Amino acid sequence: MDTLHVTVAARHRLKSFLNSFPLLIITIVQVSGKMLTYAVLYPLLAGLTVGALLASPSSSSPLPVVVWHGLGDSATSEGMVAFAKELAQRKPGLFVHNIYVDEDQQADQRAGFFGNVDDQLERVCEQLKEIPELAAAPAIDAIGFSQGGQFLRGYLERCNAPPIRNLITFGSQHLGIEDLPLCKDTDYLCKAARAASRWGVWTNYAQSNLVQAQYYRDPTRYETYLGASGFLADINNERIFSLESPLPFNATYATNVRSLNRLVLFKFSKDVTVVPKSSSWFGASDPDRPGKTLPMRTQPIYLHESDPLGLRGLDDEGRIVFAVCEGEHMQLSEDCWGPAVDKWLGGREWDDGREEDKVWRFPTSNGEDSMGFVVQGSP
Repeated sequence: MDTLHVTVAARHRLKSFLNSFPLLIITIVQVSGKMLTYAVLYPLLAGLTVGALLASPSSSSPLPVVVWHGLGDSATSEGMVAFAKELAQRKPGLFVHNIYVDEDQQADQRAGFFGNVDDQLERVCEQLKEIPELAAAPAIDAIGFSQGGQFLRGYLERCNAPPIRNLITFGSQHLGIEDLPLCKDTDYLCKAARAASRWGVWTNYAQSNLVQAQYYRDPTRYETYLGASGFLADINNERIFSLESPLPFNATYATNVRSLNRLVLFKFSKDVTVVPKSSSWFGASDPDRPGKTLPMRTQPIYLHESDPLGLRGLDDEGRIVFAVCEGEHMQLSEDCWGPAVDKWLGGREWDDGREEDKVWRFPTSNGEDSMGFVVQGSP
């Protein structure tokens, strides 16, 4: 069983236990012959009351948080469980759920390399609907680590029930990767996935079974990408740009992105795993200028008159945050995630004004404030 689900399971058992008391009360009342009508109604009232107490957050409690782990990790790994506990300690009363594709830890880790992302998203959509603390909340906040970030955006666009208020992604590949992730010498699962993907990244097999291939995007072969990509080209609403077989964009995707209170995009300053690292900010390489990148505000999905992904509208309203974690990919210290959690997670406000059109950098270099920002060019 998922470690973080022990509390939920215990609450279900408590609810069943408490709901057994009405039968005892009915028996007592029948013997005494008094207040029979109230005794018969009690099971229904008790069930509703207990359910409300156990599942419904109060108006002052923080919104619950879901976290989707990155490549090579699992929902129940030691690090992910520790992170969930840290969040709960930082925000008293916070309910945290670590998203899993499979409840078995090894299978969940493997699912980060092998599987169909569309199918995995469907399972996660059902998973979040069935957790009482999430279903009863008016909204949730979400954190995505590395590939978990674009997967959460896929959830936002395709399901969004319960709806996401603030989405924070760390080192995610929103405009894909242009090279496959390197593997540690002893990471044989990663090596197997990389070898299979390089063999034929655009094949039907790769696009249905190899996770990293499903967010591979080569700007120099853009038409090929649009025709072959099963996951990324869809959630990015990019197929409208195909010269050979353009498709209408999914307006629901744009609507759901626009519904966010904040989209917080972290990239790592020394990231060499995500190529290019600007993908974490919806940037990509310039196919006409090797070694140069095109930032989000110059991308077709941003500039197109229909705003097919909702990014321009969200940005115009000051609701996209660009942030930097100092260090390499997923070298995530509390100095970086801590202030971000304090500022953008667990609250209940849906609109706290425009963000500064700056780049937030964590940790700050002046040592005077836990948060600071620096001008760093147009995202």
